[in-house]
Amino acid sequence: MKSISLYEEKGSLLNKMAPESKILYIVVALLLPVIMGSKWVSVGFIVFSACLLLISKVLRKTVPILSISGFVLLTVVIIQGIFRAGNVTPVLTVGPVSFYEEGLYFALGIVINVLNILLSFCVLILTAKPSDIVENFVRKGFSSRFGYVFISVFQIIPQMTETMSTITDAQRSRGMETEGNLLVRIKAFIPLISPVVMSSLINTKERALALEVRGFNAKNKKTFLNDEKKCGADRYVQLGMLILLAAGIVWRIAGWK
Repeated sequence: MKSISLYEEKGSLLNKMAPESKILYIVVALLLPVIMGSKWVSVGFIVFSACLLLISKVLRKTVPILSISGFVLLTVVIIQGIFRAGNVTPVLTVGPVSFYEEGLYFALGIVINVLNILLSFCVLILTAKPSDIVENFVRKGFSSRFGYVFISVFQIIPQMTETMSTITDAQRSRGMETEGNLLVRIKAFIPLISPVVMSSLINTKERALALEVRGFNAKNKKTFLNDEKKCGADRYVQLGMLILLAAGIVWRIAGWK
């Protein structure tokens, strides 16, 4: 049975680290650029996240995620580059269409922020086992419902990708054309997307019933099958992240440039 998570065990340092260290990294990666008001901070985190994923041998698994997001980001660049209010400085003209510096610069900021968010979250979801994340949330006093909702968000993409692949193969076996030019793909989209949505709803109901049978809503104190995952580097990583965040706050308050 295929896993419905994006997690992949590679025996790397990130695999051994506690999920809360990676969650803290996400918080710092998202907050520090806002606090310091600099896109270069986001660029630095993008490069650092990519290096972490490369060292952990899971960088290739970000390709499907970035590909899907890349299409949306491309439309943002096109729309903002052409139609953004305040565009006055043309930098590129393609036929009757002109792209403007102001819109492209604004779109670049959006692209950088989205890439930073995606890659920093990939550090968590590609190197942390979903069950470890949920168990750590519950150990820290969070509701098991919160842990389940949190991890379900990261299981949506692989689950729907697997379902889409299965349904596509089934439709091909019935003679439906799913490959070819853009028009062919558009015609095949509606017959494919409807079963995917229905299948997702059915899976959600089945999962809810399975959780209920296993005592998910039980009020008794829960025990854990696995020991809490800890790594010697966790303490230093978490301390370093907090110091970095505090330094950014001090930098902003002091108004240093």
